[in-house]
Amino acid sequence: MVKPPAITQYLEAALKGASIRQSVIANNIANLNSPGYRRSVVEFEKHLAEAIEAGDDVDLDAIRESILQPMNTPVDLNGNDVSLEIEIGEMIKNNAMYKTYMRVLGNTYRKMASAIQTP
Repeated sequence: MVKPPAITQYLEAALKGASIRQSVIANNIANLNSPGYRRSVVEFEKHLAEAIEAGDDVDLDAIRESILQPMNTPVDLNGNDVSLEIEIGEMIKNNAMYKTYMRVLGNTYRKMASAIQTP
């Protein structure tokens, strides 16, 4: 029987996903004016949720992000579908999630340290 991963492993996986998403968003912004460029998005939380729901057999190393091109947003005359406003909004949202994961992870480690130091 495989032991379920600790909450810290879930949080570390979520941080990894948020970090990858930040890079993808930055790449979208960098290609704002590139003819024919189609924006990319990261699908990670869905995979993480599926792993958590799987229970005891969770293999966090097997959780991979999916980088997709939705192809459902309007394109400009150059065939580019990147909207600076959307990307900035996604970056702000992703940054807030990253900070939340970091805070929860920090609190978890502080609780562990406190439990170890308590006689």
